Amino acid sequence: MELINFLKEQGIKDSLLLDVENFLSFYKLNDTALEQRVPTPKFKYYGVDVWEKAIAGILTGNHILLSGPKATGKNVLSENLAALFHRPLWTVSLNINTDAASLIGADTFRNNEVVLKKGPVYEAAEYGGFAVFDEINMAKNEALSVVHSALDYRKIIDVPGYNRLALHEASRFIATMNYGYVGTRDLNEALVSRFLVIDMPTITEANLKEMLGEKTNLKEEYIKRFAKFFIDLQQKSLNSEISSKSIDLRGLLSAIDLMEKGLNINQSIEMGMSHKTFDQFESEIVKDTLDTLFESKITSGDLFNGK
Repeated sequence: MELINFLKEQGIKDSLLLDVENFLSFYKLNDTALEQRVPTPKFKYYGVDVWEKAIAGILTGNHILLSGPKATGKNVLSENLAALFHRPLWTVSLNINTDAASLIGADTFRNNEVVLKKGPVYEAAEYGGFAVFDEINMAKNEALSVVHSALDYRKIIDVPGYNRLALHEASRFIATMNYGYVGTRDLNEALVSRFLVIDMPTITEANLKEMLGEKTNLKEEYIKRFAKFFIDLQQKSLNSEISSKSIDLRGLLSAIDLMEKGLNINQSIEMGMSHKTFDQFESEIVKDTLDTLFESKITSGDLFNGK
């Protein structure tokens, strides 16, 4: 209910939220173990257009591919969607070593017999959960071919040596992908056609200010400055002046937590953002950007309310 109220405040269409409530009334969870898998997001996703696209896609029974550069909130949105629809969540981090067994399951020996040890995709399909394929373009296409029929209108997973599994009506698959990273590959047309694709925009300064206001105890003036600092770095990354390694929104929030504990602003930003580049030149650019917005002798008492 808290998330629905948040979406109402954001301006999401009432008709979509009513359909979400109807979904919640129809697909209920009665298993404590599954309830424990329903996420409680630490961060909310901000962006009306993306929210409405994603909600509509889920409600129409489709699977979703979230694509875009780093720090656009793909995993945050995935977690928020599972929470909004109150579905258990399984996350699969994909890589070149991912195979069918790690997705669907593998044989194991139990009580003197061979049985299937169910994988995350199998469990999500069986129990009506949401499964996130994180960094889907890092995996070999052959690995995901095992779920092709589950992703389209057939909604079936064929488990070799076992029965065919029909997807629970509430099951959804959400894939995420960053493009342009080392080790990524183009997705084949057959796989992409099984998803609705949402191109995730970079966070706006207004939405970032709103997030910082909710998640931190910063004074209003410094909410504006940190938002501008992050947006400036984000623009430098989009212009290929620096890599995306330091463009880390979680890192910024963690750095602000360090500042509230008394660490100075430069130390905090180094730990949370600039030193994640492992490149002295890029670290200096981040520091120079910081120095244009913050005085060198700024203290925790200057930054936070009630200090």
